[in-house]
Amino acid sequence: MMMQGRQLAMALTLLHLLLWHESLTIEVPQDPKILADLRQPPTITKESVKDYIVDPRDNIIIECEAKGNPVPMFTWRRNGKFFNIGKDPRVTMRKRSGTLEIGFRNGGRPEDYEGEYQCFAGNDHGLAMSNKILLRVSKAPLWPKEVLEPVVVTEGSSLVLPCNPPPGLPPPFTFWMSSWMIPIRQDKRVSKGLNGDLYFSNVMAQDAQNDYSCNARFLFTHTIQQKNPFTLQVLTSRKIAESTPTFLSPLGSESAKMVLRDEQLLLECIAAGLPTPEVKWFKKGGDLPGRKVKFENYNKTIKISNVSEEDAGEYVCMANNHLGSIRHSIFVQIKAAPYWLDKPTNLVLAPEENGRLVCRANGNPKPSIQWLVNSLPINSSLPDPSRQMMGDTIIFRSVQMGSSAVYQCNASNQHGYLLANAFVSVIDMRPRMLGPKNQLIKVIENNRTFLDCPFFGSPFPELRWFRNGQGSGLDGGHYRAYINGTLEIKRARAEDQGTYTCVASSILGMAENQVRLEVKEPSRIVRAPEHHSAIRGSTVRFDCKVKFDHSLPVTVTWTKDDNPIHLGWRLRKDEESLTIPNINEGDEGIYTCTVKTEIDQDSASARLTVLGRPDPPMDLELSDPAARSVCLTWIPGDDHRSPVKEFLVQFEEDRWEPGRWQDLATYPGDLNSVILQLAPFVNYQFRVIAINAVGHSEASHPSPKYHTSSAAPDVIPRGLRGWGSEKNNMEITWEPLLDLEKNGPNLHYCVWWRQKDSDGEWNNVTIIGTKHVVQNTETYVPYEIKIQARNDLGAGPQSNVVIGYSGEDKPTSAPTELRVSKVDTTKANIQWKPVNQISLRGEFKEYRLYYWRKSSHVPGLVFRKENKTKGFYTTVAEPSTILSELVPFSQYKMFMVVANNRYEGPPSKTVEFSTKEGVPDAPSFFRIKRRGLDSIHLEWDKPLEPNGLLIGYKLKYQIANGSRQGQPRVETFLPNVTDFTLRLPDRSTRYNFYLSALTQMGAGEVVAEESPFFANEAYIDQVDIATQGWFIGLMCAIALIILILLIVCFIKRSRGGKYPVRDKKDLPLDAVDHKDPNGSFDYHSDEDNKPLQGSQTSLEGNVKESDDSLVDYGEGGDGQFNEDGSFIGQYTVKKDKDETEGNESSEATSPVNAIYSLA
Repeated sequence: MMMQGRQLAMALTLLHLLLWHESLTIEVPQDPKILADLRQPPTITKESVKDYIVDPRDNIIIECEAKGNPVPMFTWRRNGKFFNIGKDPRVTMRKRSGTLEIGFRNGGRPEDYEGEYQCFAGNDHGLAMSNKILLRVSKAPLWPKEVLEPVVVTEGSSLVLPCNPPPGLPPPFTFWMSSWMIPIRQDKRVSKGLNGDLYFSNVMAQDAQNDYSCNARFLFTHTIQQKNPFTLQVLTSRKIAESTPTFLSPLGSESAKMVLRDEQLLLECIAAGLPTPEVKWFKKGGDLPGRKVKFENYNKTIKISNVSEEDAGEYVCMANNHLGSIRHSIFVQIKAAPYWLDKPTNLVLAPEENGRLVCRANGNPKPSIQWLVNSLPINSSLPDPSRQMMGDTIIFRSVQMGSSAVYQCNASNQHGYLLANAFVSVIDMRPRMLGPKNQLIKVIENNRTFLDCPFFGSPFPELRWFRNGQGSGLDGGHYRAYINGTLEIKRARAEDQGTYTCVASSILGMAENQVRLEVKEPSRIVRAPEHHSAIRGSTVRFDCKVKFDHSLPVTVTWTKDDNPIHLGWRLRKDEESLTIPNINEGDEGIYTCTVKTEIDQDSASARLTVLGRPDPPMDLELSDPAARSVCLTWIPGDDHRSPVKEFLVQFEEDRWEPGRWQDLATYPGDLNSVILQLAPFVNYQFRVIAINAVGHSEASHPSPKYHTSSAAPDVIPRGLRGWGSEKNNMEITWEPLLDLEKNGPNLHYCVWWRQKDSDGEWNNVTIIGTKHVVQNTETYVPYEIKIQARNDLGAGPQSNVVIGYSGEDKPTSAPTELRVSKVDTTKANIQWKPVNQISLRGEFKEYRLYYWRKSSHVPGLVFRKENKTKGFYTTVAEPSTILSELVPFSQYKMFMVVANNRYEGPPSKTVEFSTKEGVPDAPSFFRIKRRGLDSIHLEWDKPLEPNGLLIGYKLKYQIANGSRQGQPRVETFLPNVTDFTLRLPDRSTRYNFYLSALTQMGAGEVVAEESPFFANEAYIDQVDIATQGWFIGLMCAIALIILILLIVCFIKRSRGGKYPVRDKKDLPLDAVDHKDPNGSFDYHSDEDNKPLQGSQTSLEGNVKESDDSLVDYGEGGDGQFNEDGSFIGQYTVKKDKDETEGNESSEATSPVNAIYSLA
C-alpha cells in the first residue's frame, strides 16, 4: 500500500508539472541606468583555476571577482575553515574585489600557503561561492647525485637507458643530448619513450660514446637539470646475430590504459629486434579515428586528441621484421569527470511569477547532484513555500519579493566536480524605454526594415506599435512585432513613411517612444563600366552612370584593385565616367566604381587589359643546314597580353642588295622553330618580327650568316614575246630573272626562233641582256620562239614555244559602200563593206569612224565644231553600227578607215547626212523680277540648242500658297517674245512658273521657278516713307542744287573753254529685234553678224580636236574671224590722245557733256 501511495503522488506531481505555466524569464539589459536601480544577488565573474600552480619566485594572486547590487562583500575559506585575512600581514584583498595578494617581500615561504581556497561573495540578496582552488607551489628539484657504471652491450642486442627525472610540479619535459649540447639523433631504431627513457631496438657499433645525458626542463622555473651521462661500450663481432621482435615497452602481451573524456590519449609500443622491426597499429572491431589520430615517434606512438566514449576499446600494435612478428593489446577505458548537460542560469522574476532552475550533468561514473542555497545545503536552509525540489530541478511558484537568493549546483564523481552559481532575483520595476528618443531612421525602398524599441520592466511589459498616432497596434500582414520590441516592415514602401510610436505597458505603468521613418530610393549604377582591352598609349573611358535619392548626400568613388585612385593631371573623373589617357602597363587592373550614401551603396567593376606591341624575338639560332633549307629557331618575347598571331621572317643578302631587308615568309604565332626554303648562291642573314593585333615588334637581332651553294637555274624567263618595231624586223624580249633566281654566277640567256609552219633549223643566239632584234623579216609573219636561262653550273628548263610576229605596215584598202540607212533626231544606222584581211598588213584592231557636225538647219545658229571618233571591232561580213548622241536638225559628214596595231589605212569616201528636227533644249535663262506691289515681271532667252525651228514658248503657272495648289493657267508666246508681266490679285499671292520652248516636234525641256516671298510690312513701310512730306521736300532740294551746279559749269565753259569734237561712237543697236512679217524669230540680227568674243565664225575653221581625232582628215579652210574677237576690235573708235590729255576736266566728268549724252 505504501508503494502504491508513492506512485500515486509521483503521478500527481508529473500531472501538475504538465499543467503548470512557466512565466517568461526576464532578461535584464546592460543599461547603466537600469543596473543602478536594480537590486540583484551577487554573481562570480572571475576566479582562479581549480588546480592552481604558482611560481615560488613571484607573489601569489588568487583571483575572485563578483558583481551585484548592493556591491558584494567577500570572505575566504582555506582548507574548509574561515580564512581570517586581517590576521596575516602578508595577505591583502583588493578594493571592491575578493582577489587575494600574498607577498613575500618581508619574508615567508610560498609553500606555507599551499592548500584549498574558496571565495564567497554576498550581499542582502544572497551569497555566491567560487570553485575550490587547490593552490600548489611549483617545484624543480635537483637530480640525485649518482655514479653510473659504463653500460656494456653486444652489438645487435637491445638497450634501454633510463632517465628517471626528479619529480617536479608540474612534471618536467625530458630530452637526450650529449655533453656538447648536441641532440642525440633519433630514428626508428633509436627513440625516446613517453617516460623519458632512451630505447635502442638494436645497438650498433657507432652508438658507442661516453656522453648520453638525459635533461629535464621545468616550465615554471625555466631551468634545465642534467643527469650524469651514460657511457656506452659496444662489443663488436664479425657476425651480428639477427633476432625476432620483442617489446621493450610496454611489456607482456597486453596492458590497460584509462583516460578521461576530452583529454589526450597517448599509446606507445617500442620493439627490439634485428633488423629493426616495423610498428603498425589497428583497433579491434573498428577503424582508427582518422580525423583525430596522429602517428608520432616513427610510428611508435599514436596520439588521439579530445577522446570521447567511442574511442574506448582494444588497440593492437604489431611489430615485425623478416624473422617474425609480435603483438601487444592495450585496453583503453574512457572515464569522464562531470560535464554539463543543462547548466543552471540566473532567473529574474516579477512577484507572483513562476520559474525553475535546472541542473543536469553527466560523467563516468554518473555524477551526483547536490543543491545549495547561499552556500548552504538546501535541506538545511530556511524553508521557502514558493520553492519545491524535484531531483535536478527546483520549481518556483508565485514568488515574493523576499525570495531572492543564490543557488549552487554541485555535480561530482570520483574524477572531479562541477559547481555553478545561479541566482533567483525577484524584482518589480515600471516600464522604461532604453533607446534614444525620437530617433530618425532612413531606409531604402523595398528593403526589409527593422525599427528598434528597447524597453524593460518587471513584470515584463506588453509592447504595441502605432503609426502616425492612429489605428490599432501594428502586427500582421505587412508588419511583424517581436517580443524584444522590434517592429519588422517586410518591404518598406514610400507610403510607409511616417512616425511610429511604441508603447510598453504593465500593471505598474506605461512608457512610450517614437521613431520617424523615411523611405529613400535605392542608389544604383544604371550604366556600369565594361571590360576594356586597349592598346598602350590610347585613351580608355569607364562609364559609371548612377541613380540615387537626391535628398541624400552621395559620393562616387573609383578604386583600382581595391586601392583608392589618386586623380590628377592624367586621370580625369566626371559625373558619369573615368577617363584614362595615354594608358600604360601600370594602369592595368580592376577598376571599381562605388556610389555611396549614408544608408546604402552600389558598386560595379571592370577590368582594363593593356595591350602592347610584342617584344622582339631573341636568341636566333640556325641548325640542320641543307642545300636549299635551314632550320631557324628563336625565343618569343613578351606578347604584352595580346597573343602573337604570326612571325615574319626577313632576310638580307650581301651580293645584290646589301643592307635591304626583304620578307621571306610568315609563320603562325604558336611556332618558334621553322624550316626556311632558300635559294642557291645567296649569303643569307635572318631576323624575325613578331606581329599581334596591336602591331609589329621591333626586329630581332640578326642571326648568323648562312651561305647556300650554287646551282643551275630552275626558273624559265617570264614575259617572252616577239613583235615588230619596224615593218621588216621582230624584237624578242623577256623579263630578266630576279637576283634570287640566278642560282649561280655568269647568268645568260639562249634564245631560239624560226618561222612558223616551217621545218627549217632553229636560229639561236646567246645573250646577257633581255632583248634581241631579228632583222630583214617579211611584214607581219608569225615566228616560233623559245628561251632558256643558263649559268656556270648548267642550263635551266626551256620555255614553251610562243608565237611572235614581225612588224606591221599601213593597210592598203579602205572600207567601201559607207552609207546611212536610217536617221532620227539623235541616232543614225551606219553600214559599210569590210576590207580584205590581206590588205590589213597587220593584226586587225578596229574600224574607225570620223564624223563632225557641219552645220545646223536653224538659220544663223552658231555652234562649236568638233571632230569625233568612234571605233568598232567587228568581223562579220555585213558590218553595221548605230551612231548616237547626235544633235537634232543638223548636217553631219563622216568617213571611215581600218586600223591595225600601228597604222590606219586610207579613208573611205565622205558621206553626208542630216538628223531630224527634235524638241528644243530649255531656255538659256529664266528670271523672275518683281516691279511693284501688284505685278511680277518674267524674262527669258532662246535655247542654246533649239533642235529645230522655234515656233514659240509655253508658260504654265499656278498659285502656290503652302501645300495648296491653284488651278493652272497657260500662256503661249511667239518666238520673238521673251518677257511677260503678270498682274497679282493681291500682294501676298505667290506663283509657280513652268516655261518651255516649242518646235513643230513639241515642247522641250521645262524650267521651273517660284515667285519670291515678300513680307507685307516691308512694302507698307516703303509706301509710307515715299508719301511723307519731309521726304518729298528733301528730294526737291537735291534736284535744285544739281540744277544750279550744272548752270554754273555751263556759264564757265562758255567764256572760253575748249571743247572736244565728239567722234562718232559705236553704232547703236536697233531698238527692237528684227522680225519676219509672219512673226518668226530671225537669228541673223545685226548683233549676230558680229561674232561673239571667243566664238567660232565658221564650221570649217579652227576646230578643236578631240584626243582621238586626226586633223589631217578635217575639211575647210581657215576661219574668217579670229576666236579672240579681233574683228570686233576693228570697229572700236580710238580716242585722240591730245583730247584726253589737254582738258582740265575729263569728258566723263563734264556736266555739259553729260547733258549732250543725255540728249
